[in-house]
Amino acid sequence: MPPSPLLHHRAEGSPSAPPLLLGPSLGTSLALWDQVAPELSSAYRVVRWDLPGHGGSGAGLIAEGATVADLAGLVLALADSLGIERFAYAGVSLGGAVGLHLGVHHPERLSSLAVLCSSAHFGGAAPWRERAALVREEGTGGVAESAPARWFTPGFVVPRLVRDNRDADPGAYAACCDALAAFDLRDRLGGISVPTLLVAGREDPATPPAHLREIADAVPGAELAELAGASHLAVAERPEAVLGLLRTHFGQGAPRGMEVRRQVLGDAHVDRAQGRQTPFTARFQDFISRYAWGEIWTDPTLSRRERSMVTLTALVAHGHLDELAMHVRAARRNGLTPDEIGAVLQQCAVYVGVPAANAAFAVAQRVLGEEEREEEKGRGSAAG
Repeated sequence: MPPSPLLHHRAEGSPSAPPLLLGPSLGTSLALWDQVAPELSSAYRVVRWDLPGHGGSGAGLIAEGATVADLAGLVLALADSLGIERFAYAGVSLGGAVGLHLGVHHPERLSSLAVLCSSAHFGGAAPWRERAALVREEGTGGVAESAPARWFTPGFVVPRLVRDNRDADPGAYAACCDALAAFDLRDRLGGISVPTLLVAGREDPATPPAHLREIADAVPGAELAELAGASHLAVAERPEAVLGLLRTHFGQGAPRGMEVRRQVLGDAHVDRAQGRQTPFTARFQDFISRYAWGEIWTDPTLSRRERSMVTLTALVAHGHLDELAMHVRAARRNGLTPDEIGAVLQQCAVYVGVPAANAAFAVAQRVLGEEEREEEKGRGSAAG
């Protein structure tokens, strides 16, 4: 069977969700996005692709003297084959250059753009032509051996990505080097009109933050984020940080969920939770914001009053008394009166059990008493 004329790709998420294409860096495969793509697929139809001669893409898709425009054409052909007319796009390094080309030459196809650890030019043609010649002569073993120093901070490495570099087709890898050698969009950046995010790794020797700052200064309205403790493949080294930036930029559920979370639980509670957040708990906190608050609590099928009643019942049933106290306060914010909260707990006595309801009444009475004292204190201050 002849190789596919399309880039090898992997699609994740609902086919009806807004499409988001993810581009790789030179020498890597779509595995570069392993720690980010599955999370994004909860709200997007994520399509990540392999460069020609990398991963599962055929080497024959590219030839000596290739350009970034050629690669962008392959990405558009892939999108067309999937019935995707307009899409959000994020790309790393060479994949980011493809995104810049699309922003300049095909803005009608983009809804939003994120460029990670990339550049509008890659340091001149000579080094890339030298690397292309070396790889054509000796293969990719040498560049794979030196890749960790270019890609990661000291002590960090993703072996799978280094293997991808070693396994890349030398001719296709060299042709991608040709594309980088010829790439320079510095005089066209002002024409990019889609919302644009630039992400730089502060310890990136390949495309230092100054390269991303140059783009941010030229693209109208662009935003720039610099990640500490990240080198060239920041998406692999700091996936949680990259994920948060992309979600905010592309408008996924977390920002909306955080807004609802604050409305229901109050700023003070959420600020305390965020203040206690650690790298170990960050993904869980993000999960709560996106799924519980960004999807369940925003579903208009039930009102917030009704959701509070359901939540109180579930917490009583499972004996989660600390959570119950928090949600008694939330129920008051959602409009339930003390009598209505009492009626919910009374019904729990029938269907959950008297001991559980007894403990729940004690918690609710304490919380409602605290609320009453705070209101009295507030009235006293106002009168004074």
